Amino acid sequence: MSTPRVSPGGFTDLGPINWLFARGASRLIGVDDARIFSTLGRAKGLFRGWLHFSARLMPFGALSLTETEMIIIRVAHLRGCDYELDHHRRLGARAGVRGDVFDRVIEGPDAGWGDRERALLAATDELIVTKDISDQTWTALGRHLEESKLVAFVLLVGQYDTLATTIGTLRIQRDVKV
Repeated sequence: MSTPRVSPGGFTDLGPINWLFARGASRLIGVDDARIFSTLGRAKGLFRGWLHFSARLMPFGALSLTETEMIIIRVAHLRGCDYELDHHRRLGARAGVRGDVFDRVIEGPDAGWGDRERALLAATDELIVTKDISDQTWTALGRHLEESKLVAFVLLVGQYDTLATTIGTLRIQRDVKV
């Protein structure tokens, strides 16, 4: 990836709240600088609003953590977003998405999944590729998710698609482990 279009900010750029969050996240993740946070933190209050919205999707979302991580990993893979893959390879492993399961998520909905997982991954693929879900796939997804979770699913995929766009457009560099 080329030079960042918006460089990660320091204390003055982020303000005390965003800077503390970015520093704490960096330590928790084990990186020198969690660049997603020190870059987006430049947006001040918008950043905090985005954090709240994001947290309502992951980790405090309507779907299980395992399913949420499968969806996020699939979005990151389809969008070619190595930054997201780096983080969600680790977070996914904590939620049980590791080894063969991770590889099958990358492979896609036809990688030997049960009906529920296949429906989640197929709907993710369709949303990313076509920005819609076919009636057939929606019906399959609806066999497993109540309406509130269908809404949460669409928001989750959209959030991580938007995040991949933001990371790519801003040219946010991958984090460096310490």
